Amino acid sequence: MSNPRQRKGEAMMNPTISWRFASSTSLLSIPRTPKSAFIFAMTFSSSSSSSSSSSSVENPNKDDSSSSLELVLKYHNQTKHSLNGYARGPRGLDWANQPNPFRRYLSAPLLPLQHPNHDIDDDSDSPLYSTLFDSLPPPKPISLPTISHLFYHSLALSAWKTTGSSTWPLRVNPSSGNLHPTEAYLIAPPIPSLSQSAFVSHYAPKEHSLEVRAHIPSSFFPNFFPENSFLIGISSIFWREAWKYGERAFRYCNHDVGHAIAALSIAAADLGWDLKLLDAFGADDLKRLMGLPEFQLPEGKGKAELPEIEFEHPDCLLLVFPNGTSREHLNLDYLAISSALRDFPSLEWTGNPNTLSKEHLCWDIIYRTAKAVEKPPLIYSTSSSSIDVASFTSSRALFSHSSYNKLTVRQVVRTRRSAVDMDAVTCIDMSSFYQMLMHCLPSTGESQKEQLALPFRALPWDTAEVHLALFVHRVSGLPKGLYLLVRNEDHLSDLKTATRPEFEWTKPDGCPDNLPLYKLAEGDCQRLAKGLSCHQVQSRIEL
Repeated sequence: MSNPRQRKGEAMMNPTISWRFASSTSLLSIPRTPKSAFIFAMTFSSSSSSSSSSSSVENPNKDDSSSSLELVLKYHNQTKHSLNGYARGPRGLDWANQPNPFRRYLSAPLLPLQHPNHDIDDDSDSPLYSTLFDSLPPPKPISLPTISHLFYHSLALSAWKTTGSSTWPLRVNPSSGNLHPTEAYLIAPPIPSLSQSAFVSHYAPKEHSLEVRAHIPSSFFPNFFPENSFLIGISSIFWREAWKYGERAFRYCNHDVGHAIAALSIAAADLGWDLKLLDAFGADDLKRLMGLPEFQLPEGKGKAELPEIEFEHPDCLLLVFPNGTSREHLNLDYLAISSALRDFPSLEWTGNPNTLSKEHLCWDIIYRTAKAVEKPPLIYSTSSSSIDVASFTSSRALFSHSSYNKLTVRQVVRTRRSAVDMDAVTCIDMSSFYQMLMHCLPSTGESQKEQLALPFRALPWDTAEVHLALFVHRVSGLPKGLYLLVRNEDHLSDLKTATRPEFEWTKPDGCPDNLPLYKLAEGDCQRLAKGLSCHQVQSRIEL
């Protein structure tokens, strides 16, 4: 099942041209102050930060928190590529031990999901993609067809590719290197035609089916969650990424968690459902809820049979509920839920995880860092709190419906383009470029700060903290150069102070007033972009 496009690492940067890039790597560098270091550590893993709406209780393990922060920052610095060398990784790809991309729980009961109409051109049952940014449709009930629809349009297979004797699958949700370390679990009340009791199940994308792991008490959802709601747990198998990328795998796994959350948010919105990450639960709560075992760091180095390397790290928990659910119905008693989850290990769990590779390499810094960012037990963080869900507001003023050519949600999410098809010749028009950036904005309003727009409204953190730097090569009517999309306009002054004084900070021609895009410097950046991206050709030809 090898992928011929997963190439071996290229040679190091030519030392004779390194000086050309040395001063450019700090184009957007911001001094690492204690505050910014703290922000980095708290947003580094989806399981590591606490909800701003929680009522905090002081954690008695302050010294452990300090050492954990130091380890996270060490990982960040150690696993950065630089002009002098790449982060540590395998010396070539061990194709004989390429991980199986599909986790299965052997002997677990399999519940097949429905496949919507396979003819993507005959898509009359799917709403137009652009309408999701005007208003959400009326919420549909939880049922076999709607659960099938949710996973089919978010985490399912979208195509199979074949080159020569090699065949490999693509999925709706993007993934670093198409390695897909992300696993998903459905925790739901009884669903007609699917399960007569509340249950925990693992989603198997190849079969588009649910593997039942356990049946849970019937009182769990009525006691703790709003009516017509359910949960999705997300976990990561670090080994799938580490096989190719070595110690940088933890970065890519967290990256892919974000892709999965975004994909689920769009698919849920198509059904009139809202989605919110529940950031108050500790790592132990997530393990109990998803039935994940504890991980023990293996002893020894080098290549060996290390089945424990294939464990799953719990990332986050998502609540899916009908759009328009009132805040009073979203008041969760986190401590009571956490207490109930302590009984979950004693449930009758079914199925054993399949083996993904015969032999493994252990990159221990990944697992030590993952342990360092695990959230502590709830007793140290929160009691009960309402989920802060802003009313859905229209984005009509931001987006041009004509840009999507009357494409349906299904046509957009299940027909992604691939970077390997970029030809270094074709340009995109300025309007399409601006539309792409509009969808990167956190808010539906003219002022960018709060995360209210799809899919960012799924996140519990109030304001955007990440900005987008762009090397623009081929956008018709737009000068080549370096641009910056400021996703939180409160940061604009600090960004100007922290970056190069010669930057222009001007709005490009034709840029909508409500798009905070700034041109920093003109120039041909193709060689620079390629050099800073480990000499990958795609980085030179994108945009």
